[in-house]
Amino acid sequence: MTVATVLLTGAGVAGCSSNESASNSSPTTTGSPATSSATTPLAACTADAITVSGAANARPEITIPDNCAPPSELLIKDITPGTGTEVKAGDDATVQYDLVTWSDKAEKDASWNRGEPFTVENVGKARVIEGWNQGLIGLKEGGRRLLVVPASLGYGKGGNGIKPNETLVFVIDAVAVKQH
Repeated sequence: MTVATVLLTGAGVAGCSSNESASNSSPTTTGSPATSSATTPLAACTADAITVSGAANARPEITIPDNCAPPSELLIKDITPGTGTEVKAGDDATVQYDLVTWSDKAEKDASWNRGEPFTVENVGKARVIEGWNQGLIGLKEGGRRLLVVPASLGYGKGGNGIKPNETLVFVIDAVAVKQH
C-alpha cells in the first residue's frame, strides 16, 4: 500500500491516546541510593539537524541524525521559499513528496516514484494525516518544505503500513496551489 493511499485512509488515526499511569503510592528508599546504568536521554532534534539535499522540484535526499531524539511536536522548515500562491485552509495543494521514517531512516514512499504529483484537496480538513493538514498551511507554490511529523499527528498506534508510533519525515515541494 502506498503512503498516498495511507494518507487518505489514515486520517482517523490522528487522535491517539497516550499511556498515562497514575500511582497514589509514594516511592520508598532503602539504605544507599541506586546507581543507574541508563544513559542520559538524547535531546529532541530540531529541524536544522535534518539534512535535505537536492534542488527544489527534484527528488530530495533526506538524512536523519543519530545524535538526537525524534521531536514530539510538528516541526516545519522551509528549505526553499516559494514565490507563488500561498496555501491557505480550504485550498488544494498539488505536491511532490518524499517520506523517510525516523526509526530506520528508510524511504517508505515518494510521489517521485510514481512520476506524478499528489493533490491534497481542502487543506486543513483534507483526508490526510493531521501533520499535513497543519504543515501545508503557509507553503508557497515553488517552495520546498521539511515536515517532521510526530506519531500523534501521523499514523499513531495503528501505523497503517508504517511502524506504529513512528515519526515521519517528509520533504514536500509545492507544485501548484488552487485557491478556493
